Amino acid sequence: MSIGLARLREEPDRIRQGAIDKGEDPSIVDAALAMEGKRRQLLSESDSLKAERNAASKKIGEAIRAGAAPAGPEVAALRQASTDAGSQIEKLDAELAAAEAQLEELMLRIPNPADPDVPVGDASDNKVVRTWGEPLPKEATADGQQWARRPHWEIAEALHMFDLERGAKITGSGFPVYTGQGSRLQRALINFMLDVHTAEHGMTEVWPPAIVNSASARGTGQIPDKEDQMYVVPRDDFYLVPTAEVPVTNLHRDEIFDADQLPIRYAAYSPCFRREAGAAGKDTRGILRVHQFDKVEMVFFEKPEASTEALEWLTGRAEVILQRLDLPYRVLLMATRDLGFVQAKKYDLEVWAPGVERWLEVSSCSNFRDYQARRMAIRYRPEPGAKPELVHTLNGSGLALARTVAAILETYQQPDGSLLVPEVLRSYMRIDRVLP
Repeated sequence: MSIGLARLREEPDRIRQGAIDKGEDPSIVDAALAMEGKRRQLLSESDSLKAERNAASKKIGEAIRAGAAPAGPEVAALRQASTDAGSQIEKLDAELAAAEAQLEELMLRIPNPADPDVPVGDASDNKVVRTWGEPLPKEATADGQQWARRPHWEIAEALHMFDLERGAKITGSGFPVYTGQGSRLQRALINFMLDVHTAEHGMTEVWPPAIVNSASARGTGQIPDKEDQMYVVPRDDFYLVPTAEVPVTNLHRDEIFDADQLPIRYAAYSPCFRREAGAAGKDTRGILRVHQFDKVEMVFFEKPEASTEALEWLTGRAEVILQRLDLPYRVLLMATRDLGFVQAKKYDLEVWAPGVERWLEVSSCSNFRDYQARRMAIRYRPEPGAKPELVHTLNGSGLALARTVAAILETYQQPDGSLLVPEVLRSYMRIDRVLP
C-alpha cells in the first residue's frame, strides 16, 4: 500500500482533501476507512475465537489430568467446542484475507497528498519559479538579411537526421528512426549527460532492463494508475518501461539500508515507451510527442529529513545539462492537478524551441516522500539495531532526449541551412557543424 494505515486513520481529512486537490475521487478514502474498520473487526473476532479455542484445549488437558475419561462426555464437550471454534476461525480468516486484499487494492488507489507549498489548481496555476537564458525569436537577422527559424522536423529532413515515414512503416506513427548525424546526436547527448551526472555529480551509473514485471510497475505507481499508458507483454505479464525510474527504483525493493549507506543516487539511460503520446492528433508533427524516446534518468534514495533539499539539488543537476547546452529554459512548480498521482512535489523544466515558438518539457523532477518506498518496502535503520523506517524516493529526467533534440535543432540552426553543434557535444560527435 502507499498510504500507511496509521496515517489513514489519523489524517483522513488531509488525505481526502489531497485526493480532491489532485482531481481524484475522495470516496476511495472513505471506502478504505470502511474496509479497514471491517478488517479490524474480523481480526478482533478471529483473535477472540482463537483465545477461546486455546482455552478449551487447555481445559481438555486439565480435565484428563484430573481424572476425566479421554472419551467421556466432559472431554467430548470441550473437544466439540474447540472444533466449533476452529470452524468459525477458518471462516473468519478467509473473510479477513479477502478484506485485506480489498483494502490493499483500495489503498493503492489513494493518491499521494501534495506538499503544503504546492499550488492548488490545474495547469494554469503552475508557478514559474525561475528562468535561465534569453529565448530566441523565430525571426532573426544575419548579414543584414531577415530569416526565420524553421521547426525541427524541417531541419532534420533537410539534414537527413531522422526519418519519420520509415519509422511509421516499421512500427507505426510515433516511432522515429534517427539516421546519420541524428543518430550521432542521440549518442552524444546520452554520453554527455551520463558523464556529467556520474563524473561531476557523483551518481552511480545503471543500465537497467527495458522490460519490468507487474510487481515493479506497481511499486513505482504505474499500476493501477497508468495501465492504459503502458505497453504490455500479456503473455509474460511484462511491461515496457515508460521511464528508467521504474526498474531503477525497484533495484532496492524489499531491502533495508544502513543509515550510512544513504543517500544512494543513480543515473540511468533507457529507451522509454508510452502509449498515450500524440493522442487526439496533438503534436503529431516532428518528435514532440512520440511513443518511443530515449532518456537519462536520475533516481535518489534519501533519508526523510533530507529529501526536501535533495529535490532542489536534483532539479539543479538537470538544469546544469541545459545550461551546458546553452538552451534557455524555465522551471515550473507544478500545481496539484498537474502534479501526478504519486508525486508529493514536482518541478518541470521547459526548454524554449524558437522554431515552433513553444516551451517544451524536457524534465520532471519529483519527490515521492515515502509513497513509493511503502509500496516496495524500501527501508533503512536510523542507527544499528533500530526499527527500520521508510526511505524517501526522488527522480528526475536528466534529460529526455526527443524534445531536447528538437530544441537543439531549432536553436542551433544557421541561416545557410546548416546546424551548429553545441560546443559540449563536439568532442562526442567529432564535428562542429552538420552540413546540408
